[in-house]
Amino acid sequence: MIKINIFAVGSIKEKFFKDGIDEYIKRLSKFCEIKIIEIKDQKIQGLGEKTTKDKEGEDLLQKIKQNDYLVLMDLHGKEYTSEEFSQNLSNLIDLGRSPINIAIGGSLGFSEKVIKRANSRICFSKMTFPHQMARLILVEQIYRAFKIINKEAYHH
Repeated sequence: MIKINIFAVGSIKEKFFKDGIDEYIKRLSKFCEIKIIEIKDQKIQGLGEKTTKDKEGEDLLQKIKQNDYLVLMDLHGKEYTSEEFSQNLSNLIDLGRSPINIAIGGSLGFSEKVIKRANSRICFSKMTFPHQMARLILVEQIYRAFKIINKEAYHH
């Protein structure tokens, strides 16, 4: 079974976000094994912007193997339709890329080292979303992608 890891800086405290994310993870269990791995939010430590991004980046990179595929959710990434996103996911699955690691950065974004390590960068929108909402949107889009890949009703 395909494995997808979502690396996310910080934790979610709001019950309604947790409930939505948990619902999509439950739905995804028939398509893949999906895990959310939280990275400690360094911004609360009062460090400078570069130091914060570097520390969060190091924490992320320590959790990813050298040959693992890494996708960054990034404002400077490429925007896709849901169908294009599902096609990209399908291509990665066909190439045997497992686990697929998707990272959602902290409020300051990613360090240069993480950006250089990434295999691809995608952007949901030019709008900025709260971290918690980005996590919910991501799991929903992964679910939608699997429904499209399997030609199941959901996305129309």
